[in-house]
Amino acid sequence: MHNFKKLKIWQESKDLVKEIYALTRTFPDFEKFGLVSQMNRCSVSIPSNISEGTSKSTNKHFNSYLENSLGSAFELETQLIVAFDQNYLNEEKFIELETKIIYI
Repeated sequence: MHNFKKLKIWQESKDLVKEIYALTRTFPDFEKFGLVSQMNRCSVSIPSNISEGTSKSTNKHFNSYLENSLGSAFELETQLIVAFDQNYLNEEKFIELETKIIYI
């Protein structure tokens, strides 16, 4: 078992959630139940899976949750690309967030 609050990957992914929420607040209203919802849920899924995985008794199970978290990170990266393609964020912000996702 691990203390998830001490894990750097959890801390970094939790900070990413804040940034994604702030970004999606700027998206058009018609995206509220589409891309905004998807991106918010994906971002929250990353640290959530990490923290849930720390409750497991074996590293094998913990690794499974880390893989789920990685899947959510890839999904978020795809949605970020879509948002960039729709001009919902500038290139500088896109690169900044994509770099953070890749780092995580």
